[in-house]
Amino acid sequence: MTEPRKFDDFPDYLAAERTFLAWVRTGLALMGFGFVVDRFGLFLRQLEALRGSSPIAPLGVSVWFGTGLLLLGVAVNLMAAWRHRRLVRELAAGMPPRARPVAQASAIAVILAAIGLALAIYLILARNPWHASLDRRGEENMAVAANEGILRMPSRHSVDETVDRLQAALQSRGVKVFALVDHGGEAARAGFTIRPTKLLIFGNPKAGTPLMLAAPSVALDLPLKILVSEDPDGRVWMSYDSPEYLASRHGFPADLLPNIAVVGALAAKAGE
Repeated sequence: MTEPRKFDDFPDYLAAERTFLAWVRTGLALMGFGFVVDRFGLFLRQLEALRGSSPIAPLGVSVWFGTGLLLLGVAVNLMAAWRHRRLVRELAAGMPPRARPVAQASAIAVILAAIGLALAIYLILARNPWHASLDRRGEENMAVAANEGILRMPSRHSVDETVDRLQAALQSRGVKVFALVDHGGEAARAGFTIRPTKLLIFGNPKAGTPLMLAAPSVALDLPLKILVSEDPDGRVWMSYDSPEYLASRHGFPADLLPNIAVVGALAAKAGE
């Protein structure tokens, strides 16, 4: 007569432990991936800030996806711990292990597939604005090389209208306008005639002070400035110092670039 198999043998415990550790690794991977997805939106915001342009799309979606994956990873680890504890008790009691439901693994696979599909759709929708932003910044970077750090951006409005749009954008962001220099008007009073040219001087002490603490010489170029002028063909241009050029000139850390990168976003908004 065959002796019944005992389920408290050492190999059974090892197999249960391997299964448990596999689920733990799955939970950790989900949490790690969730953190990466959650930070993806922040990465795009910082990259766009460094490029001086507006965000390409609403980026809060990545936060929800990332948080969902983190919570899913936590749930997987808790479920694995509960199932492992129950299995060990059954082995210790010499009971044959019950059939394990596949619903947990199947549900995780379906959830991950849904999240992957949603992320793919999100990236496809963001692709065109992203590439347009890259193309625009590529053209501006060529202007940096040709004009020693000066970026030029066209405006579809007159000089006065462009200045008004810039001031409105600054006001909406809580940025202080220190001065508006009308070079054209001053030249006329001195008996000269030049095309409409105005210089807008603005800044935010909360953003500028850390730059001056890191590199005092940057005060030579602060507050920030945007020159709005009309060329001989009647086209209106906005000119300003490239944030990357200012960082190279004064040697302040790259992580402070977002403090002055707003100038590009303001010009882009005003020129629309």
